[in-house]
Amino acid sequence: MGELKNIVYDKDDGVAKITVNRPPLNVLNVETLREISKALKDVGKDDGIKVLVIAGAGEKAFSAGVEIKDHLPDKIEETLESFHRVFHLLAEINKPTIATVRGFAYGGGCELASACDIVLASEDAQFGQQEVKVGAIPTVATVLLPRIVGRKKALEMIFTGDTLTAAEAKQIGLVNEVYSAAELEEGVNRLVEKFKKKSPVVLKLIRAAVYQGLNKNFKEALDGVTDIYLNRLIKTEDAVEGLTAFLEKRKPKWKGK
Repeated sequence: MGELKNIVYDKDDGVAKITVNRPPLNVLNVETLREISKALKDVGKDDGIKVLVIAGAGEKAFSAGVEIKDHLPDKIEETLESFHRVFHLLAEINKPTIATVRGFAYGGGCELASACDIVLASEDAQFGQQEVKVGAIPTVATVLLPRIVGRKKALEMIFTGDTLTAAEAKQIGLVNEVYSAAELEEGVNRLVEKFKKKSPVVLKLIRAAVYQGLNKNFKEALDGVTDIYLNRLIKTEDAVEGLTAFLEKRKPKWKGK
């Protein structure tokens, strides 16, 4: 992958972790976004990875957003291209994704956390789309937030640029669980262990089933899930093993295929 200057990328025992490493605020510039994309591509093609965790270095910020100067006319096209590539890759990736948030998750940082399947946050975490304050539009948030928190709350967040506490973010469905700062890592590890005990191929197909239906009406979405179930899931060894193990009253032995 070459040298990584702005992120730390680790893989160990079925878990990949991308840490934005630009403390104290972990601001996302074009170079950082490109490094994240490289890591995401590697995660996507590594069949040994069961789950991806995304975090920010230090305790002050998950990420305070995209570099402000990169929003100016001479850089914005390149910035948006690099920024959006991260989210296309996150949507396409075939593993569960977890954002672990300490401190500020503002602007592009809030969008990066929102794009993950699950968000775990410390009590001191803060979330907000503050682009309106600098005359900008949070491009990804305009698409994601209405689907996560509903149109009215999404518009309130984007119109006002106000921040939410971790507890408020959980209340509206932006965050899954809130922990004390001391317990956050343990909470992440417990969830990761749950994923590691599941069949990676089944997790992959569950995620595919949910994502394929996001932009469809109920019938089209349900037809899509049915197709995945009949033509992909039930043809895997793990699906048969899981059902057989239940009938035989034993723990399944996942093969990942």
